[in-house]
Amino acid sequence: MSEVQGHWTDRWEPLVNAFRENMAEAGEEAAALAVYRAGEPLVSLWAGEASPGQPWQEATQVNLFSASKGIVALSVLQLVDARQLDLDKPVAHYWPEFAQQGKSGIRVRDLLSHRSGLSALQDRVAEEDIFDWDTMVERIERAEPWWSPGSAQGYSPFLFGWTLGELVRRITGAERFNDWVADRITQPLGLGLGFGARGEVSLAQARPLKKALGGASNGADSQSLGKIMKADPRGVTNKAFSNPMTLLTAANTEQWRQAEIPAANGHSSARDLAALYGALANRGDLGGVRLLSEKQLALCGDELTFEQDRVLGLPLRFGHGFMLSQKRADCRFGRGRGGFGHPGAGGCLGFADPDYGIGFGYVTGRMGQSLLIDPRPQRLINALYDCLGEAP
Repeated sequence: MSEVQGHWTDRWEPLVNAFRENMAEAGEEAAALAVYRAGEPLVSLWAGEASPGQPWQEATQVNLFSASKGIVALSVLQLVDARQLDLDKPVAHYWPEFAQQGKSGIRVRDLLSHRSGLSALQDRVAEEDIFDWDTMVERIERAEPWWSPGSAQGYSPFLFGWTLGELVRRITGAERFNDWVADRITQPLGLGLGFGARGEVSLAQARPLKKALGGASNGADSQSLGKIMKADPRGVTNKAFSNPMTLLTAANTEQWRQAEIPAANGHSSARDLAALYGALANRGDLGGVRLLSEKQLALCGDELTFEQDRVLGLPLRFGHGFMLSQKRADCRFGRGRGGFGHPGAGGCLGFADPDYGIGFGYVTGRMGQSLLIDPRPQRLINALYDCLGEAP
């Protein structure tokens, strides 16, 4: 078992022990955890190797997969804050070409809450297409919704990012979506996270977790997803995750790391992810840098939809781009009623719990099978709040 390194005080020793237990009992080999409260770092832990022969560092970045979506949502809400974007206006108001194929009535709010019907592309997508922004934007413009927009909830694993990212570009005039995120989010906070992985950074490889974990409830794992896909090979779930297969297989490639795939190729350390959500849990402020006004911050945890999801086949609760807490352990973002965040395939997780002032970031180089909050961060969340006690 790798030695746990980091920064913590005696109060958080039970949390450190839970991190050690993940390494000893859950097959964890390479991971990091960070926690902020009231805008200040409480804990930062890491262990293992980022890649063979390369020790994990505090700044080691991991591909976040769908935990990237919170960054996308924040960038959109910042434009609402600046009065450059109206959530109830049609997307086509800002992006006229988007109106094709019955999409003229889709509102920005529909995209954020996964109620647009744009959960997947129906026409075959070439393997290389996902690495080219303009190609994917043109495909989205020509895409037809799977159902009447606004009539049902269907998680959008990948199109969510390109669609909202292009909307941000259209409004701001930014050359690249990642440039806007860097200018308005990461650079003001002094963070290294972003879409793709560029420059000299310690980067963890994504590998399968060798040990199967229990703890997923209501069939929220890759096995249940596989059954949905097998039952309807041409259906929305199948298309959402495997059109093309590079969506599932390319995360360790240079092409993936050089591209912008905002719903799935955000790269971050645990510390930076926790700092970002720490700001959102601290009235939108971190170190005197304000990301959102309190009015727009309230939208992060404001429920827009809660029903059986047509893509993932389980009940999910969404606000404006963020998943919201449920009572089940694999959907519980802290212990406060207003917790919000986003898990990523394989185990990464970022969330804010405004009731407790907590910003939480967990990243792993070993991908488990859970679709939502993996049993490894579940163990860490329980230990964290045991240390905090029951009262906010």
